[in-house]
Amino acid sequence: MQKSTSSKSSGKTLCIGEALIDMICTDKGKTLSEGNNFLKKTGGAPTNVAAAIAALGGGVELAAKVGIDPFGKQLVDEMQFFGVSTKYMLQDSNYFTSFAFVSLMDAGERDFYFNRGADGQLTVEEVDSIDLDEIAIVHFGSATAFLPGPLQAAYRHLLQKAKQKNIFICFDPNYRQLLFKNDLASFIEQSWVYLKACQFFKVSDEEAMIITETDSLEKAANILLKNTTAIFAITLGEAGTMMGFNNTTVIIPSIPVKPIDTTGAGDAFVGAVLYQLSCLSPEQILSLSAQDWSKIMANGNKAGARTCEYMGGMDAFKNLSNQIFE
Repeated sequence: MQKSTSSKSSGKTLCIGEALIDMICTDKGKTLSEGNNFLKKTGGAPTNVAAAIAALGGGVELAAKVGIDPFGKQLVDEMQFFGVSTKYMLQDSNYFTSFAFVSLMDAGERDFYFNRGADGQLTVEEVDSIDLDEIAIVHFGSATAFLPGPLQAAYRHLLQKAKQKNIFICFDPNYRQLLFKNDLASFIEQSWVYLKACQFFKVSDEEAMIITETDSLEKAANILLKNTTAIFAITLGEAGTMMGFNNTTVIIPSIPVKPIDTTGAGDAFVGAVLYQLSCLSPEQILSLSAQDWSKIMANGNKAGARTCEYMGGMDAFKNLSNQIFE
């Protein structure tokens, strides 16, 4: 698999969606109301993916909205530290930066509260101003964009523009049960719009079964093979990654590590896949073989494994580089 020497070989990736602050309760086993100590981290799935791509050496834009407040400044500063272009990272004086509060309970369940602010206010008009001529890949990676509001329409608008320009489209649903517990049908319906439009998508085994409304991984994979034309990855944790390609599936082995924190591992995987694709021309991507895709996803597993060796997604990405690839 050779890198292209054409002008298309260093095409930028555009990530769109949530940019927020994660407030992680460090009092183990305590609910949010009981906890007193919180760790502040920059987050948001597409924000994580953008940071991972930049850490690996890729060119990337982030289209997102934050508030004009210290937390919005933290998010912009963090992205600039990684080398992510922030010209489409807008600050809104009318809304506070979004927050996600989370506490991990003893039984493995999460006490979660989402305080949504500026991230949901990105508009169609603001997305329409993005220059897509310099964009080779568009990544849609946040389920919060499926919630009612301006971002939902802006998301769909960008999808249509990317399709019209034949830009490579990537999708990761990033399902959050606590956001859709009362409207799962809407999440499933909207996910299918993006699944059918993209050329690559990543889902977890849980997401695959939720979206296909089945009770087994095998059934879910068969439905995805039948109803989409994309190459896909179903992440299976320690069991590896199931790759769907040309009506067949194959398991790409995981990388053995002693995990410290799995936060951001899936986003690192996606970022690594998109970084590798951004080094190729559109023609080369179309000609990738099953062996090529297997290597791309194996490298994605390496990035995910490296991320698990550090505490916190963004801190882990500071230890990513393309030297971990073969």
